[in-house]
Amino acid sequence: MKIDKKTRVLTSVVCLLPLIVGALVYNRLPETMATHWNINGEADGFSSRAFAVFGLPGILLAVNLFLPWALKADPKRENMSEKLVNVTLWIVPVVSLLASGMTLGRGLGYELRVDRVLGIFMGLLFIIIGNYLPKTKQSYTMGIKTPWALNSEENWNRTHRLGGFVWVIGGLYFVVMSFIGWSLAAFLIPLTVMVLVPMAYSYMLYRKGI
Repeated sequence: MKIDKKTRVLTSVVCLLPLIVGALVYNRLPETMATHWNINGEADGFSSRAFAVFGLPGILLAVNLFLPWALKADPKRENMSEKLVNVTLWIVPVVSLLASGMTLGRGLGYELRVDRVLGIFMGLLFIIIGNYLPKTKQSYTMGIKTPWALNSEENWNRTHRLGGFVWVIGGLYFVVMSFIGWSLAAFLIPLTVMVLVPMAYSYMLYRKGI
């Protein structure tokens, strides 16, 4: 697994792009801004203008800088899929663009469907990761890291084949539901299924001696 300097620099720059835009429109923003929304896209958390403009991109930049270090610290890092590593490295910059973009947009008075944007983003992310899961080799950082899968390569491979299928289906569900509408149960139940089904399958394989 290699993480080149160009990728680290580029992802960091993207994380900070909202900060530049926010600084340009700073005086047009209200003193208090919505920075968190519930499942229906209604604002339920607020922060100061300074935190919304500078704090959010700054925090995400810090996460972005820490992530490559965390990936390289994995003892099995050589097993990591280069493509899945690249997908992982771009998650935080995209989140920075979306989160800050929606925060700034709402602050400027635009009516944005936050619930729809986040639902589509999550769905597409699940679909992309689900496609790569069956090709993922054992590691402590990426994948469905049950103790049974980490101790058996066959268990790992079978668990990730099923997990990939479940995540793609779950991702399609999230995209569709983004246009239909959400409830807390409609959000949490499928998400729980996506997590528990591969874990239960891994344990079942273990019980069978795989």
